This record gives sequence, structure tokens and C-alpha cells, in this order.
Amino acid sequence: MAAEMAVASKLAAEISLTSLVFRISRPANEDLPYVPVITMVIMQLSFYFFSTISYKVLALLKVLYNFATQSTFKMNKERDYISDIAEIRSMMDRSSKFLSLSGWAGILAGIYALVGAYIAYGFFRFNPTEIVYNAFGTASSGLLNIISLAASILVLSISTAVFLSYRRAKKTGEKLWNATSRRLLANMSIPLVSGGVLLLVFIFHGLDGLLAPLTLLFYGLALYSAGNFTYKEVRFLGVIQIGLGLISSCFIEYGLLFWALGFGLMHIVYGIYIHLKYER
Repeated sequence: MAAEMAVASKLAAEISLTSLVFRISRPANEDLPYVPVITMVIMQLSFYFFSTISYKVLALLKVLYNFATQSTFKMNKERDYISDIAEIRSMMDRSSKFLSLSGWAGILAGIYALVGAYIAYGFFRFNPTEIVYNAFGTASSGLLNIISLAASILVLSISTAVFLSYRRAKKTGEKLWNATSRRLLANMSIPLVSGGVLLLVFIFHGLDGLLAPLTLLFYGLALYSAGNFTYKEVRFLGVIQIGLGLISSCFIEYGLLFWALGFGLMHIVYGIYIHLKYER
């Protein structure tokens, strides 16, 4: 505003000086139009408006430049803050969650389960179609073979998971056996041990038809409980296993099929997803 007033004052002084000079230099009896004065006034006015507009344009450009500079600086600072927060969160996750689980362990465990289901159905002819309670505690024929097969698959799956998790932990510079892995194992062991004891009771009474639903149900509970200390996808897998176990209890004749679906196919899908999301 001060600059505009200074320009206007200078313009008025120049116009007045121009008019005075023209009157002094012009003869008194000369009757000529004031064309030179008008021309100079127009030129001065044009210069005034041009100077004012140029000043405003430059001021506007300066404001835009300052805004762009401050916005860029602010965005860079926000990016730095977001990056720092993400790094802090990653450190907290590594300290509070067991992230050495391998996707390949899930894939191989699923393959073991599918092979075991095929052996149980094709070679041992295990396919219970009803729930039969035997108060005298005599097991059905071939049940010991099924128990041995299931135990072999369990040991093979656990051994594979431990070996692959150890390799991944060593690769990432973490310890396999730490406070987080101990909490994970403790939370998984409670549902698994409880379910295992209940399975032994059912086997003793010859309730073969409930073996597949109960194994899916208690395994799902164990995964859901362990999901607090590892990938969130483990909890989703646990919910799926629980659902399959409940559905399987309504269709005893398809128990082995549901068992293969839960322990076999779902493990393979889970392992592929974990591998693609966290290990590539």
C-alpha cells in the first residue's frame, strides 16, 4: 500500500510539472490544443497502472513461492514423521511378536496332511460314518494305525516348522527361542493339551466319529490364541479351523474330508499367502 501511494504521488508531481513547463514555454497568444500535455498525461497514467499491476503480480508470485516452499518443507517433515512412526512400530512388533514363522512350513504341513488323509482312507479304510459309544472301552479295528499315522504327521509338521523357522530367524538376525516364542508356545499348548486329553477319552470309548471335528476345533482354538503373538493371519486361520470343526461335527460321515480340507488345503493356502506377503 505504501509503495502504491508513493507511485501515485510521483505520478501527480510529474503531471503537474509537465503542465507547468508547457505553459511557460508556450506563447501567450498561441492558440494550440493541449495535445502534448494530454499525450504525456496518458503516458504517465499508463506507466502508473503498469507499475501497480507489475508490483501486485510480483507480490502474488512471491506469496505463491513462499507457500509452495513451506508446503514442500511441511510435506517432507510429515513424511519423516510417518517413516519414524513406522520404524518404531516395526521395532515394537519385532519385540512383542514372533515373526519367524515360515510360509513354507505351512505349505509342507498341508501336503503332509493331504498325504496322511489319503493313506488313512485308501490303505486303512478309516472313514467313520456314525458316533458309537462303547462303555467297555474297546477301540475299533485299525484305530491304532490311524493314531500312529496322525502322530507321525504331527511330528513331521512340527519338525519342519521348527527347522524352517530357525533358518528364517538366523537369516533375519533374531533368536528362535525368546520370550515371545515362549509365550506363543504357552498359549498354544493349553488348547492343544486339553484337546489331546479329550481325544484320548473319546478314543477309549470308541467315539471315532468325533476325532476329526475335535482335532479341527481345538487346533483352531490354539491358533486363535497364538495369533496374539505372531502374524494376524494365524488368528484368521484359527477361526476357519474352528468353523470347519463345528460343521464337521454335524456331518460325521464327511469327517475325514473336512480334516483334509482344514489341515491340508487351508494350511497350503495360508503358507502361500504368508510367503508372498512377508518373505518375498
